[in-house]
Formats: sequence, structure tokens, C-alpha cells
Amino acid sequence: RLYRRAAEQGHPLGQHNLGVCYREGQGARQEDREAARLFGLAAEQGFAASQFDFALFDAQGRGGLPQDDVKAARYYRLAAEQGDAQAQHNYGTFCERGRGTPQNVDEAARYYRL
Repeated sequence: RLYRRAAEQGHPLGQHNLGVCYREGQGARQEDREAARLFGLAAEQGFAASQFDFALFDAQGRGGLPQDDVKAARYYRLAAEQGDAQAQHNYGTFCERGRGTPQNVDEAARYYRL
């Protein structure tokens, strides 16, 4: 209930936590579409954990989102720049493979080392 109230008031942490509840089906029905919507709202406010989760949904075409490597790379990079270790790894992988961003092994190595 508190996550929902915080999410409705536009708080990114509440949006993210409620998104996790929907993604995992904990305290709410499992619904990827609603999780994606909530992660997107928090991601747009600069919340790194939601940027990572939103990128993951974009990369997988999950939650009613079309599979979009360019968008996934953008959100992985945004989260990576805030110090999210999983995002740093995933963005490095995207750079290394040229997935959603031009292939750049030097950039990949930089993100792997962060």
C-alpha cells in the first residue's frame, strides 16, 4: 500500500519498488506490463535501479515493450554512469558487441573496469 501511494505521488523509489512487486508477483499480481510502466516512470526521473530494469525489459522486449537495443543501451549507460555495477557490465557488453550502440571495445573495456 505504501509503495502504491508513493508511486502515485511520483516518487521514483516508490515507483521502482512497486514495479519490483509487479515484476515478481509479490504483494501484487505478476504483471510485466505494469512493472515496465513503473520502471519507465522512475527511470525518466534518473533512478538508476529503474534505468537498469527498464533497459533489461527493452533488451528482452518484455512487459509489452518492443525489443529495442538502442533504447536499452541508452538506459544501461545512464544507470552505469551512476555507478550501477550490473548496468556497467551490460553496457560494456553492448559496446563490445555493437548492440544498440556502435561497436567500441575500448569503451567496453572502460565500463568493465568501473
